[in-house]
Amino acid sequence: MKALKTLFAVALFAMGAVTANAQATYTDASGNKYEFQKHFFLNLEGGAQYTLGEAKFKDLISPNVQLGLGYQFSPVIAARLQANAWQSKGGWNGFYVGNEAPHTETYKWNYVAPGIDVMFNLSNLICGYNPLRVFNVTAFIGGGANFGWGNEEVNDIANQLVANQKNLSNFELEYLWDGSKIRPFGRAGLELGFRLSDAVSIIVEGNANILSDHYNSKKAENADWYFNALAGLRINLGKTYNKIVPPAPVPEPEPVVEPEPAPAPAPAPVVEKIEPIRRDVFFLINKTDIRDTEAQKVKDIADYLQKYPKAKVVVTGYADAGTGNDKINDRLAAQRADVVVKALKEQYGIAEDRISYDSKGSRVQPFAENDLNRVSICIAE
Repeated sequence: MKALKTLFAVALFAMGAVTANAQATYTDASGNKYEFQKHFFLNLEGGAQYTLGEAKFKDLISPNVQLGLGYQFSPVIAARLQANAWQSKGGWNGFYVGNEAPHTETYKWNYVAPGIDVMFNLSNLICGYNPLRVFNVTAFIGGGANFGWGNEEVNDIANQLVANQKNLSNFELEYLWDGSKIRPFGRAGLELGFRLSDAVSIIVEGNANILSDHYNSKKAENADWYFNALAGLRINLGKTYNKIVPPAPVPEPEPVVEPEPAPAPAPAPVVEKIEPIRRDVFFLINKTDIRDTEAQKVKDIADYLQKYPKAKVVVTGYADAGTGNDKINDRLAAQRADVVVKALKEQYGIAEDRISYDSKGSRVQPFAENDLNRVSICIAE
């Protein structure tokens, strides 16, 4: 069909155009970056079909199912192999035999219609790629082959006409078919997706399908149509994005200011003066472990205590007031003091009676910069 070829040409052109311009990354408010990953997906759907005909609307409704396997090439473009199947119905207004009054007859037949659709995620195309978006609108266009069989009901109607010496052409049954038939079809539609998780979405789909005038056995001088309304699940087979979490910022430690030595009184006997030492051990947000970059400061305190056996150290833990609450910050401050005390005793053998410690939570802030208050301050003298 010329129209079907044109349909695919337009779809392929659009696929090339939007693939070149599709945004493939998304950054959320926390700075996390999401990179699109190509992936397969499975569609499982069921619903109803309305076949265009002469009977009442409700008399032309029939059950319908659809199975699809697709591949997402980019945030915007996907393609799927799908098979739509079950029943179609026809209506014939004006049927009568013998002396009965003309009335409407309906008939049905079975079919399966495999095909391929090219799909365009309009939400990502217009609003930009966002793998966390809850609602997505996707348009699609495609076609395939409709395999029809089980058309006995309309053939029984035709046999009644022949038995009553009726001319089938007068009843527009010039395209009557039996057995099985294969006919090309084209289709287009919309899919609405409601994201439940990274792997599963609820989908609602509506599609319109066009075939030759021969599909419903009646000659109408125009194309035959059927319309499907479906609902089901889209299941992503594999990872759909790669999440990159930015590293936590490491605060710059405040330079350690050594106190000026007090002037020695004169005259006085020569006595060794033990100068106090201070080291500030900084921690990351919500952390209580000593990082490799801070471990040397603990060793400095231990070296000092080992050099001066009569010296003692006071370790005070803090938490920043800019995050958490008093309960959380009291716990963090105490644990930050404890971890330094434990290192001094277990790693460097400092006696327990030479160490005293305290914690201030976030009620005391020794530094003006918020992040620097995630600290244990150690003063030995």
